[in-house]
Amino acid sequence: MLAVLVFLPLAVAALLVLLPRTARRGVFLAVWTVTTAVELGLVIGMWVAYQGGGRVQYEVRSRWIPSAGVGYHMGVDGLSLPLLAVTCVLFLACAVYSLRQTRRVRAFATLFLFLQTTCLGLFAALDLILFFVFFDLSLVAMYFVVAGWGHRTAARAALKFFLYTFVGSLALLLGFIGLYLAAEPHTFDMVELARQRPLAGRSVYAALVLFAIGVGLAVKTPTVPFHTWLPPAHTEAPAAGSAILAGVLLKMGTYGFLRIAMPLLPGAWRRYALVIVVVGVVSVLYGALVALAQTDFKRMIAYTSVNHMGYIILAVGAAGAVGDGPQQAGRLAVTGAITQMVSHGLITGALFLISGVLYERGRTHDMAAYSGIVAKAPAFAGVTGVAAFASLGLPGFSGFIAEFQIFTGSLALRPLATALSVLGILLTAGLFLRAMHRIFLGPLRLPDAPGTARPFPDLRPHETAAITPLLALALVLGLFPRFFLDAVEPASHGVLGLLTR
Repeated sequence: MLAVLVFLPLAVAALLVLLPRTARRGVFLAVWTVTTAVELGLVIGMWVAYQGGGRVQYEVRSRWIPSAGVGYHMGVDGLSLPLLAVTCVLFLACAVYSLRQTRRVRAFATLFLFLQTTCLGLFAALDLILFFVFFDLSLVAMYFVVAGWGHRTAARAALKFFLYTFVGSLALLLGFIGLYLAAEPHTFDMVELARQRPLAGRSVYAALVLFAIGVGLAVKTPTVPFHTWLPPAHTEAPAAGSAILAGVLLKMGTYGFLRIAMPLLPGAWRRYALVIVVVGVVSVLYGALVALAQTDFKRMIAYTSVNHMGYIILAVGAAGAVGDGPQQAGRLAVTGAITQMVSHGLITGALFLISGVLYERGRTHDMAAYSGIVAKAPAFAGVTGVAAFASLGLPGFSGFIAEFQIFTGSLALRPLATALSVLGILLTAGLFLRAMHRIFLGPLRLPDAPGTARPFPDLRPHETAAITPLLALALVLGLFPRFFLDAVEPASHGVLGLLTR
């Protein structure tokens, strides 16, 4: 079932390439949407059949490049299952949102299907080279999405995104090779490397490997100071591309910290945990402060992603201090980090689709160009308000559950850093309330026609069908998190167990 989940979108993408160019636009969109719906059904089936307990399930292992210690090894546990699920949810939402797409529809759908396979494959990979292959292929697919369907300076933003993240991937590969060379026998298998602990007692070697892997993952996350590719990429990307970039691709970095850096380099991670915590706090505060200064709605959301990813870095860094505090706190921080990855994917994915609605109506993201929209589009204003309050961690939504776990777990381990990071919530509340006030309240003003009642259609059916389920899922996770935590908590316990050996 796992192989079908990962490679079905790729097979359908190949089928779309073979279809004649004269095929109707609706055929490509329908095939894309049905495929993503089937993928969501498959991952729901996997979740229902998942046994829990933290062990790897749906495991597939076969020889690939045995002479180099590379194998095709994939599986699912409580770390990867939630990310596989949110990936399928977001790709379906983007397919539905794009039902009115008219520009090179076949290529657009094909790229998104290919991108879905790379994302699912990365979250299921248990071999470092397999992880790297999917990591790099996702960069290629997203580059073409941004460059081909973006806005004014999309080509430049796409090039910056690709060069930054590709350099990061090269650093990641160097770190992987360092782990491979230290292992005896040589292997890239994550499970085997975790069992061997090849860098135990080799502090300098381990520090260099952690630095290489950490830089590669930090660029992808992104954390300060490796974040500068993110705002232009988001601002220029099409709305569906931004939703996937924020909701899925950024999680490749944070997932890599939990899957690779922490369990495979436990000694080095504990030794340099304070550095990681500092990076997390700086990302939280810097992301929120810069977002507060933005006048472009989409760019503001992009900087809030730096802020929210900072919470995850804070949590995984604080977990590295488990030797100085209770292990229960460390497990809670790691659980909160996983919850935040899923929550951010749902809520920020919805916010980027909302920004696409705004741009489609007014051809600009400049908040100063709008006001009083609530009178023309009350449903749009309501959905935006729900998404904004969900993003700032309002109780009842998944963001509150995630941030509560992160702060509660981290406070026992790194109290000063956690106290500083709490300020990020206040700043996030301020920036979203200011944006809501600018765009939706006051006298009606629309781009290029100040004070006149130009048409501003409310949410269309395909937009509603794409955005509201994301917010509904964030609400379900916020009110009934037990089913989610039952899968995640044993995996968090396993990560802490490997970290404290």
